[in-house]
Amino acid sequence: MILVAGATGNVGAELVRVLAATGGPVRALSRRPGSAALPAGVTSVRGDLNDPDSLADALNGARGMFVLSGYRDMPGLLRRAREAGVRQVVLLSGSSAGAQDLDNAISRYLVASEAAVRESGLAWTILRPVSFMSNTLQWADRLRSGDVVRVPFADVAVAPIDPYDIAAVAGEALLSGGHGGRVYALTGPESLRPADRVQVLGSVLGRELRCVGQTDAEARAEMSAAMPSQYVDAFFRFFADGMLDESAVLPTVAELTGRPPRTFRQWAVAHAAAFT
Repeated sequence: MILVAGATGNVGAELVRVLAATGGPVRALSRRPGSAALPAGVTSVRGDLNDPDSLADALNGARGMFVLSGYRDMPGLLRRAREAGVRQVVLLSGSSAGAQDLDNAISRYLVASEAAVRESGLAWTILRPVSFMSNTLQWADRLRSGDVVRVPFADVAVAPIDPYDIAAVAGEALLSGGHGGRVYALTGPESLRPADRVQVLGSVLGRELRCVGQTDAEARAEMSAAMPSQYVDAFFRFFADGMLDESAVLPTVAELTGRPPRTFRQWAVAHAAAFT
């Protein structure tokens, strides 16, 4: 049995489908079981990873576990998993963990989560993806009512990855040997600026879309309305101050799955309905 935390999220939902396709037992963890459709044969179970005491049923019989970073008591969570018989954990971290910048709120919680996994006594694999292609869904509301996307950090290129590819690597790590004690940096197949993604998306949708870069002041004001200030500062350190390079294209997905990572065009075709 493999327990998938964040089973209704971008990566977790894809991982549930990847694991279910193998025919093995899969348990989908959620604070609200039944809130999302699951593949046949997948068991939905209630639990809150911020409350390790709530996980007794979820962990019972699980041998492997997929977990996200940043929960309140990562050491306690992993200790509870080990005591329940879990032997292996795959952690979804992020590329900014490599910066080891403990003054940065995002890097700090990723570094702490990775340290907890390493010290857990479980076999572990850490995944460090760059930006998700699914972040493009933030533009959906704007594009339903117009053709202009205003973006922060317009000159910064990243190699975004499809959550499906992250899930494929996670599934490989959970289902086969040789991945213990490994840290995998994961990117998509091409480095893209926001304007490049807008152009691809417009081509897929058959529309003339336009990308407009925000000033730093405009970006900070918009981001501050959606997230705490320490996370706004973290993103500015990464992208405006150049503290993080997310543009490198790495071969890990292809090496681990036997196929190239999906392109942004492939992602856009699969999710075109969200923008109309």
